[in-house]
Amino acid sequence: MANEEMLVLNKLLQEIENMKLGLDPAVLAGWYNKVASDAKAEAPRHLVDLIDVIQDPILPMKFEFKTSRRAIKYVLDAIDRNLDEMPMATRLYFQKLSELIQAESLR
Repeated sequence: MANEEMLVLNKLLQEIENMKLGLDPAVLAGWYNKVASDAKAEAPRHLVDLIDVIQDPILPMKFEFKTSRRAIKYVLDAIDRNLDEMPMATRLYFQKLSELIQAESLR
């Protein structure tokens, strides 16, 4: 019984560590760059320069996804295509980002 409890605790600790890793600024920056790169690869040539990610140098957890309204579709598609590969916390973060981008584009 104690051995099973240790296995469950170890699994729980591993999941907590994975959650922390998923919200690391370097991990987020990597996924922002991947999404931007994928969006640029799919976007028409005239929209490629209108897709950019800026990480705040002072607040490393703060990012700005700069894009034109015409390129939003490509950014949202890139987010959706990459969600399954992301760690859980990162996936939740980008799902929320996608919701915010969609809401902002409706304004």
